[in-house]
Amino acid sequence: MNTRRLVVLLLAAAAAGGAALVVRGLFGGGTPKADARPTPPPIAVSQVLVAAKNLQSGSPLTAGQVEWQKWPTANVGPGFITDANGLSPDAAVAGTVVRAPIVAGEPITFAKIVKSGAAGFMAATLQPGMRAVSISVSVASVAGGFILPNDRVDIILTEISNDSVKHVNARTVLSDVRVLAVDQASDNKNQKAVSDVKTATLELWPDQAQAVIRAQAAGTLSLALRALGDRDTALNTGAARRNKAEALTGSGDDDDAGQIAIIRYGVTHTQNGGGKN
Repeated sequence: MNTRRLVVLLLAAAAAGGAALVVRGLFGGGTPKADARPTPPPIAVSQVLVAAKNLQSGSPLTAGQVEWQKWPTANVGPGFITDANGLSPDAAVAGTVVRAPIVAGEPITFAKIVKSGAAGFMAATLQPGMRAVSISVSVASVAGGFILPNDRVDIILTEISNDSVKHVNARTVLSDVRVLAVDQASDNKNQKAVSDVKTATLELWPDQAQAVIRAQAAGTLSLALRALGDRDTALNTGAARRNKAEALTGSGDDDDAGQIAIIRYGVTHTQNGGGKN
């Protein structure tokens, strides 16, 4: 290659490099200067009580249905339940019922649950479609005071005729009914003394509620305590419920109850409990 030509190419390359440096200096570029910044502080978190699975309204809340979960402290609302005071899940949900549906992973808030004895507890305790009906009772008619909330009972109607010869009819109106409360106590801890018992609140289907109200107007209602695990739900569904309601209007089976002995002026009379006068 010609020496002159080589020198020209080198000068041209040097001029191009110099022009590039000038342009870069005028318009900026290159590696930016690194600024030393402190490490951001860690995000504060709290332990929040959340649902471990989907929860339906009306169901009792237990420790096995909830769990602690880390939650940014800045996002913890005033209604959240936290472990700030060393609260355990058992203590947090003791005596509570789900008021509104809660999905898995959702924080348990005081707006979604209700404590025993608080306003709205009875409505939250009722199963969907059921009604709470209170009846007048005496100590003797609630098994001497041994019937407590969440026990299951049979409802027995006793009718006394006004004839010259007194007749007493007794028959089972409904079977396997859940007791919601005795007086205003919905748990065993707040139960009153036996001598103070005046009402019992029962969980009934709408047609059963009407039947029990009619029965209370017709005579005296008593509750018979059922054994634990002695379930007879077939008697409280469908046609069986309608048959029991019809029985209160006088169209029921006459063989529902046993015989009752009435002593009048020293003479004993025997009367079928389920018979008509």
